[in-house]
Amino acid sequence: MALVLLAISLCASSALAETPLFVRDLLPVLEKAQCMECHQFNGVASTTRLQFPESGASSEEMEAFGDTLRKLVDRANPANSLLLMKPTNRAKHGGGLRIKPGSDEEVAVKAWIDHLLRTPASPGRTFARARTAKEQTVLRRLTHSQYDSTVRDLVGDHTFPSRQFPPEDFIDGFKNQYEGQSISPILAESYLNAAERVAANWQGKDPGPSFVKDFGLRAFRRPLTAEEEKRYSALYAQGKAKLVMEAMLQSPQFLFRLEATSNPAHKPYARAARLSYILWDTMPDEALLKATASGELDTAKGVEGAARRMLSDPRARQSADEFIAQWLRFDTVVTMVKERRAYPMFTREMALAMTEETRRLAADLIWSDKSFMDLFTAGYTFLNADLAALYRLSAPAEEFAKVSFPADSDRAGILGHATFLALTSKPADTSITARGLFVREQFLCQHVPQPPPGVNVNLPVQRADKPMTNRERLSVHLTNASCASCHNLIDPIGYGLEKYDGVGARREKLKVDLPRYDRRQDQKTVEIDIDASGWVTGIQSSEFNTAGGLGRVLAANPQCQECVVKQYFRYALGRHEGPADRPTIERISADFRKSGFRFQDMMISLVRWTEFPPSAELARNGKD
Repeated sequence: MALVLLAISLCASSALAETPLFVRDLLPVLEKAQCMECHQFNGVASTTRLQFPESGASSEEMEAFGDTLRKLVDRANPANSLLLMKPTNRAKHGGGLRIKPGSDEEVAVKAWIDHLLRTPASPGRTFARARTAKEQTVLRRLTHSQYDSTVRDLVGDHTFPSRQFPPEDFIDGFKNQYEGQSISPILAESYLNAAERVAANWQGKDPGPSFVKDFGLRAFRRPLTAEEEKRYSALYAQGKAKLVMEAMLQSPQFLFRLEATSNPAHKPYARAARLSYILWDTMPDEALLKATASGELDTAKGVEGAARRMLSDPRARQSADEFIAQWLRFDTVVTMVKERRAYPMFTREMALAMTEETRRLAADLIWSDKSFMDLFTAGYTFLNADLAALYRLSAPAEEFAKVSFPADSDRAGILGHATFLALTSKPADTSITARGLFVREQFLCQHVPQPPPGVNVNLPVQRADKPMTNRERLSVHLTNASCASCHNLIDPIGYGLEKYDGVGARREKLKVDLPRYDRRQDQKTVEIDIDASGWVTGIQSSEFNTAGGLGRVLAANPQCQECVVKQYFRYALGRHEGPADRPTIERISADFRKSGFRFQDMMISLVRWTEFPPSAELARNGKD
C-alpha cells in the first residue's frame, strides 16, 4: 500500500513539474483576483497593457501571455513594477484592491517578477490573441421584422404577420443574435398560420408552371435544386400557385438564412442574402439576384458597388432604424412605467415622442452624411410640443421640427435625450448605477462583471434628521471592496447626470420625502443640493457635470468610436465579435475614422471586410 501511495505521489509531482510555470504559479492568483473580468477583449480595461487571451486558450498561449508581462516589470526597481503596484492598489488602479499586501498571492506575484528578471524573453514565443479560424454563423432565422419585410417584398403582403408571433428576446443587446434563434412549438404554429393567411390573401397573377422556379429563387434567395423543383412542381400540379407558396413559406429554406454552404453554386446567393438583410432587413431584389448570377459579387469591388446602390434605396433607412431602435432599447422606453405622482407628465404618448426624437436625430446624422459621433454632441434635436415642455423650450411650429438648443444649454446629443435619461431610471427616481452601466456597455462596449452572489444591494434608507442625496447613499458601495471595484467604474458616470430626473427634466435640487413615523403626520419634503461632478474612470481628463460634457468625452474617445462599429457588427452578423474578428473590426474602425465617422461609409466598409476579411497586417496599416 505504501508503495502505491508513493507511486501516486511521484506521478503527481511529475505532472505538477511539467505544468507550465505561469499556468501553475501565477494564473490561479490572477484568476482569484478576477483580473480577467476586466482585462479581456471587451472588458472595461481592454485597452490596457494587461489583456488576457480569450477563454479556451491553450496552456501554451497562456504561458506566452505570462511572458508578455515583462513590460510591466521595472528592472531597475522591481518593487516598483506595475505588475505588483496595480493589483495591490499601491498605484492608482481602476479595479481597486485585488491582491492584499503581505498575502500569499502577493508572494506569488513577486516570484513571477523575479522569474521574468532572471530569464530572457523567448523570441519565438508569441501570445496568440486571435484565433486563425474565421468565426462563422451557419444558420440565422429571419427576425420578426425581416419576416414582415420579406413577405411584403415577396408577395406584396402588408399585414405585418409577425404581430401574431411570440415576442423575441434580447440576447447580448439585440433580438437577432443567432444563439437565441431556435423555433419553439408556438413559433412554428405561428409560421404555419401566417403562411396560410399570406397565401390566401395573395392577389398576384399565376404565370403558370414557370412559377415554381421564379418564386422559389426569390423565396429561398437562391435557385432551387433539381429535387426541390421536382417536389414543388408536383405540388403546383395539385393546387396551383397558392399551395406552393404556402409550402415554401413554411420551409426552413425560407425561414432560415444559410450563411455557409458546401454547394459552390449557392455561395454567391448566400452573400447576396447577407447584403440584403444587413442593409435592407429584407430579401434581395431582382437587381441583386442578377448581379449574383453574373458574378459581380465575387469581388470586393463588386460588393462595394452593390452596397452603394442599396444604400440609395428607402429600405436602407428601415434597416438602419431597426438597428438604432434595438441598440438604444426603444422597446423598454415605450413599455416602462413611471410613478404618476413623481412624473405626472409621463405618458405612453410621451414615451413614443422620446423614441421619435432619438430616431430622427440618428436618421439625420446617417442620411445627411454627418459625423455619427455627433450622436453624443449634437446641439440640436427634433421635438414635439410635449417634449419641448419637458425640456422647458418653446414649442416648435411643427411636430418634430428641428430645434437648436439654446447657447447656454447643457443638453447635447443622446445623453441629453429623455430616451436615455428615462430608460436608465427607476419608476420613481433616477439610477446613478444604471446610467453608468448603460454608458459602459452600450457606448464603450465594455463588459462590467456581475456583482458577487449574496451581496446586499440595498442602500441606506432616508433619515428625517439627515436626508441624503442619491450620491451619498451610494457611497456605501465604496466601503465594500467587492462592490467598489465595479462601482468605481460606473457610478462616477451617473454622478454627472444627476441633474436630470427620471424622465429627463432638468433639476437643480433633489426632492426627498422624509420618512413618517406616524401616518397621521403630513408628508414633509426637503430639497437638497445636487453634486453633479462626474468622470469616466480610465479616460484621462474626462471630468464633466452635464449631459453635453459627457457627450464630448465619449465622442472624442477611440473606444466609443470603435464601439459604434462593434455594435453594428453585432447587429449585422448576429453575434458578438471574437478574437478572430479583431483585424476586421480594426479595419472597419480605421475606415470609419477616415470617413469622418460617416455611418453609411461604415456600413459599406462592414459588408466589404466581413465578406473579404483583411489580414491583421492590412488592418493595422489600413491598406487594401
